[in-house]
Amino acid sequence: MSSQAASRGAEATGFQGEIPPVEPLLGEVISTLALAAHAYLADNDGREPDLPSAEIAIDVASSAFERVKERLRSDERLALTQMLTETRLIFVRKRGV
Repeated sequence: MSSQAASRGAEATGFQGEIPPVEPLLGEVISTLALAAHAYLADNDGREPDLPSAEIAIDVASSAFERVKERLRSDERLALTQMLTETRLIFVRKRGV
């Protein structure tokens, strides 16, 4: 791909100038999925937890984390590890296994 084509592609996706590194983007995706899993696991307002949706969110977040963890700063890696571990524990408690 020519640099001109790459530049047009970056502009078409909304990036002006430098394209950001993937690690912070994936960190946000992983965090968002873990928070979504927490929401699916909540049983407030009289509704039942959505365990299948929580499981999907946890699985995808975990897969993304495993793929990128070596490229994260140690503090980011620790924070995401703790978030995913807590989410998994809540899921297991709610599932009753």
